[in-house]
Amino acid sequence: MTGTASRYLYLTRHAEALPDESGLTENGFRQAELLGERLKGTPITAVHHGPLTRAAQTAALVGERLGGAVTVEANESVGDYPPCFPADSELPPDSAYFLSRFLDRFGPEDRAWGPQLAREALARFTGPPAAGKETHELVVTHNFLIGRLVSAALDAPPWRWLSLNHANAALTVIRYTPGRPHSVLLYNDMRHLPEELRWTGFPAELHF
Repeated sequence: MTGTASRYLYLTRHAEALPDESGLTENGFRQAELLGERLKGTPITAVHHGPLTRAAQTAALVGERLGGAVTVEANESVGDYPPCFPADSELPPDSAYFLSRFLDRFGPEDRAWGPQLAREALARFTGPPAAGKETHELVVTHNFLIGRLVSAALDAPPWRWLSLNHANAALTVIRYTPGRPHSVLLYNDMRHLPEELRWTGFPAELHF
């Protein structure tokens, strides 16, 4: 019904990549296959992925398991980039130095294009569906953008992307419904992965 339909945005970080990031590891291929099995039976109609090989390979493997009716397509706005650059004054005083030093690693090109691409991703993939019809889409992307989309869904300060981590091939789901707060239904869910394939891409000191 118009005005009541929800958008369900499924997010995953690409599966484990080779050290040179040219593609997926053997474990990465298995992670992507298992994520596809997990999503079988969901009403996902489209899989969007960033332009890098590790995201494209993950999306292709998931798409194969979702069936022929699902489209798989590249979208530059869900690539690997820093989504915003807060001023030091926007950061919490106790961690501003640490966070600003992390941001210093990014050059002028990242600072020019990253925020613009993030705005495009937020405009395209978030909020209730414009057509008033329930939608289910999967975005295969990277750690930084997942952090930005989750922080936006929770109305958290934009800099919060810096404090969120997402494991390879884990699943996050956000629901956008008219007249209701955005809802993060799942975050970093790895139940479809066996123990030996969990937590890759996640800081070792934060494994649980």
